[in-house]
Amino acid sequence: MSPDVPLLNGYKQDFFLKRFPQTVLGGPRLKLGFCAPPYIYVNQIVLFLIPWAWGGIGTLLYQLDVLEDYYTAAFSGGLMLFTAFVIQFTSLYARNKSVTVERMLTTDILAEEDEHEFSSCAGTETIKFLIPGKKFIANTVFHSVLAGAVCGLGTWYLLPNRITLLFGSLGGTALLFVFGWTTLCIGEYSLIVNTATETATFQTQDTYEITPLMRPLYIFFFVSVDLAHRFMINMPALEQMNQILHILFIFLPFLWALGTLPPPDALLLWALEQVLEFGLGGSPMSTHLRLLTMFIISAGAAVISYFIPSTVGVVLFMTGLGFLLSLNLSEMGFAFKHSMTRRRVRANSEALPSGSETQFTWKECIFYIIMLVLALVETSLLHHFAEFPQSSRNSPQTIVGYILTILLILLWILREIQSVYIFGIFQNPFYPKNVQTVTVFLEKQTRLRKIGVVRRILLTLVSPFALIAFLSLDSALQRPHSVAVSIGFTRAFRMVWQNTENALLETVTVSVIQSLLFDKDLWWNRSLDTGIRLLLVGIVRDRLIQFICKLQFAVTVLLASWTEKKQRRKSTATLCILNIVFSPFVLLFIVFSTLLSSPLLPLFTLPVFLVGFPRPIQSWPGEVGTTACVCADTVYYCQLVPSLAAGLQSAMADGSLGLLLPGSHYLGRFQDRLIWMMILERGYTYCCINIKGLELQETSCHTAEARRVDEVFEGAFEQEENARVCSLNEHFGNILTPCTVLPVKLYSDARNVLSGIIDSHENLKEFKDDLMKVLVWILVQYCSKRPSMQEHAPQTQNKGTAPVLATPALNPSPQPQCPEDMDSLNSETIEDWSDENIFDDEPTIKKDKEEKHQLKVLPRTNLPLPGSIESWADFSTGKVPENNLYKTVLLGYPATDKGKQEGMAYIPLMEFSCSHSHLLSLPGEWRSNCLPNTKMKEMSSLFPEDWYQFVLKQLECIHSEEKGSNVLEEIAKDKVLKDSYVHAVMTCYFTLFGIDNMAPSPGHILRVYNGVLPWSFALDWLMERPELFQLALKAFRYAVKLMIDKASLGPIENFKELTNYLEEYESAWYIGLVSDEKWEEAVLQEKPYLFSLGYDPNLGVYTGRVLTLQELLIQIGKLNAEAVRGQWANLSWELLYATNDDEERYSIQAHPLLLRNLTVQAADPPLGYPIYSSKPLHIHLY
Repeated sequence: MSPDVPLLNGYKQDFFLKRFPQTVLGGPRLKLGFCAPPYIYVNQIVLFLIPWAWGGIGTLLYQLDVLEDYYTAAFSGGLMLFTAFVIQFTSLYARNKSVTVERMLTTDILAEEDEHEFSSCAGTETIKFLIPGKKFIANTVFHSVLAGAVCGLGTWYLLPNRITLLFGSLGGTALLFVFGWTTLCIGEYSLIVNTATETATFQTQDTYEITPLMRPLYIFFFVSVDLAHRFMINMPALEQMNQILHILFIFLPFLWALGTLPPPDALLLWALEQVLEFGLGGSPMSTHLRLLTMFIISAGAAVISYFIPSTVGVVLFMTGLGFLLSLNLSEMGFAFKHSMTRRRVRANSEALPSGSETQFTWKECIFYIIMLVLALVETSLLHHFAEFPQSSRNSPQTIVGYILTILLILLWILREIQSVYIFGIFQNPFYPKNVQTVTVFLEKQTRLRKIGVVRRILLTLVSPFALIAFLSLDSALQRPHSVAVSIGFTRAFRMVWQNTENALLETVTVSVIQSLLFDKDLWWNRSLDTGIRLLLVGIVRDRLIQFICKLQFAVTVLLASWTEKKQRRKSTATLCILNIVFSPFVLLFIVFSTLLSSPLLPLFTLPVFLVGFPRPIQSWPGEVGTTACVCADTVYYCQLVPSLAAGLQSAMADGSLGLLLPGSHYLGRFQDRLIWMMILERGYTYCCINIKGLELQETSCHTAEARRVDEVFEGAFEQEENARVCSLNEHFGNILTPCTVLPVKLYSDARNVLSGIIDSHENLKEFKDDLMKVLVWILVQYCSKRPSMQEHAPQTQNKGTAPVLATPALNPSPQPQCPEDMDSLNSETIEDWSDENIFDDEPTIKKDKEEKHQLKVLPRTNLPLPGSIESWADFSTGKVPENNLYKTVLLGYPATDKGKQEGMAYIPLMEFSCSHSHLLSLPGEWRSNCLPNTKMKEMSSLFPEDWYQFVLKQLECIHSEEKGSNVLEEIAKDKVLKDSYVHAVMTCYFTLFGIDNMAPSPGHILRVYNGVLPWSFALDWLMERPELFQLALKAFRYAVKLMIDKASLGPIENFKELTNYLEEYESAWYIGLVSDEKWEEAVLQEKPYLFSLGYDPNLGVYTGRVLTLQELLIQIGKLNAEAVRGQWANLSWELLYATNDDEERYSIQAHPLLLRNLTVQAADPPLGYPIYSSKPLHIHLY
């Protein structure tokens, strides 16, 4: 597709040009898509200026010394409160009044909903258009009160005397007064009259009307600083901040319009994450509830530590609580509860085996208890030792700092050599090259795995105690502590466990700076203690990493827009020149975005950069894993995830995936599967992740980017052994950096063309013989595994007389049947098996055919019960009772001879010759025969009697006092039992192949494979026995698979080999349809092999699909987190604000460097469309 596709189509452009001015002004709709009366615009202007009018009156009274400043605020606020109630109740009255609304006739259907017919200046339609009103009465009252408060405090905030006192300039006062009231009017209008759609949209739907609170919230923040400055005297810093905020106040409308300031819900979650991570030493959480709970507990811990009088108690409290809060306590509690439940179950049932989960949980708890005790002992001893006088250069803390530096270097080296690239640029010479199989990879990775074990020990066991030693020896803990000490050291002791690698880097940085700065009068040494230093270094570390990632993302967008020909638009040259000319401003935007920890938003993914609003690290408001676009391919990701999580556990613990930070994104690739992973939470020895599966039905854009992903991974993992030692990453500019490969147990998907196999006349001829044998084997296996029929055997068996078997030839039912069940020539059958398709190999399949027949009610068959005198008496006469009421009339069927019909009504009463034959007897309703005797005799000659004898002798389920082999031989000689199998097998065989006993066509094979059978005399008979129908269908599918295997692997030599084939199909294969529910069940149960037969109408060929479960290598790469956040921010803006949902829009087209299409897919629904999204998965890192 051309890169010059419109960024917005024509209708969306008009829509955007109407919406954006409304957003800038806070709600007034001054640009309409139709001709409106002038009073519509006048009314909106009057409503917009009302707050300024009331505030102006109050300001005038203050300037004339009639009222004091606080009375002025109350006066203006009261007037605005009254006005707000009037406005809201007017809107409520207009909505409740029933009127007839007439729409203007228009040819533009898309614009019709925006056009209104107004009758008068104060008419109902006019009021409803100007003041939509609130959805909830509570919001009507609350927003009105809030409007009064905003007007009153805003009047106080913008009093000319106050502004002159701050700046000392009349010109500046006038400027701030005019534009400041413009800001206030914008905020008031959006709150009380009509709320504008915000560019900073977080939720897809504003259910609780939170959006109107956004602008007043920021006004309150600015006013609160001014109030603090009024009542807190002699604070120069606060005065400077108040001056800056007064200037910034007039720019609020631009920040609102550009979407830089977050809505209240996003602001709350973002603030909780930032304070928890950088102020309290925690981590972003996987759910909002966990975030709120952890924030409250962590803040409470910092407050409690301030009030503990003993210094030793403070240190022990910080160490112990920091360790406990860094654990995954909720998951441990769930595991403990589960283990106790299992213990109670085992107490009631001693036969249940002991589960490894319980033992694992107790081992884990013991390990944590030991670590906690050792940490507390170390802290108390070292804190007591620190009371002795120390010299600055040779103090124990300085020595520990040197040890930490060595540990940091070691851990960094051990982590980098675990990945395929060092720094993402240089090829790692120690990483295995040209890895294709799991066995070879594991052999070559042996040394790296040993190094990974060393790294785990250093990171999990050694580093935390070294960090605790450094903190415990600090002199700031010896003197009475302040608020800064409580906050700083609470965070520091928590970070030791929460994220040991980051804590190690921060501590070494502080130690190095402290050793280089000998001047004690410097601000760093004089005003800050070690805890606050660590806090500041942690913020700088995080923001520096973000800045580097954002800068790399911006450069990639800029360069790719010119170097990639498919991305080069007509405006690209102009945009590149503007970016170069205004590069200081672009850099300023990047810095500002970094400071706010907000995404850098490339507008339409072009090199036009804006500062997105701050939002949580997950980027989306919903709970993780609750939404996905589920389809038939979802099941493959469901099967894959548990094994993938186990592989990630080892890779994360070894350091193969780099530094594990919440918000990091990874991409996995195997065949047609793309797996998106995100780190949600990080703690001591655990990591919480979310795994998403992208669609398997690849579009052109999806395919193009997937091909580039394959190229990136091939360049990293498929290098020759003699390649250069330090080769460079050829795809360094891509947002994807290869990390490692993981052995994962999953299904490989192979699709083969069956031309020359399924259309071979010889194969189709052998297929009929094989089907007969498979039917025999299936039925014998089914009957041998049925519950023992001993209780149904006649009592004469105990007297040494063999049981008898009566096999009626017809199935007269005493119950009436509905016409749909009786008429086998219904419309569906005719459509499926019409004359038009007799010579056509292409199948016409009714997918719901099988389901319909499975739902049919089974009529009771008039079969003799063993031992029943009445039933034997009826059949001994050779007649079947006829009930004229339920006599079936088959319209359109060939006429049948009455005498001939009597001849096929029954089979003479016979007895089993073996007393054990009932163990393999067919169910009673299967023994009836619906075919004429002549037809049955004709087809009986095809029955494979030698194979039948062989199958019976191979059974191992006969339990008898006699020798098993002798019993099986006697059963095999039972002619009555054999005749019952002959009737069942031949009836199924006849039903599957229809009237003509000819070699089937490939189209016939596929239709029957899919459960669409041809019409025959026996079709209804088989359909009324769903269990037998499923067995016949299963046998047919086994025979198809057998035909393909014989053509591929060679002919079958003997019966034993055929049995092996069938036993393997039964135990290790699922042979059926991809659309079947049992297919999904087989995938989730991890059946070793799955097979399905299909037809490709585009190529006109028959295909076979084989899924094989095996341990294979998945390639994993790390994505630029800021590139993902930036593209998701643009997606949110483009869909939720600009409503640009065009499937062919520019921002969703394939981009080989940004992986734009895949990134959009991985977003949470409804903006993205992953087909699978897991609940938060907790990975153990030890």
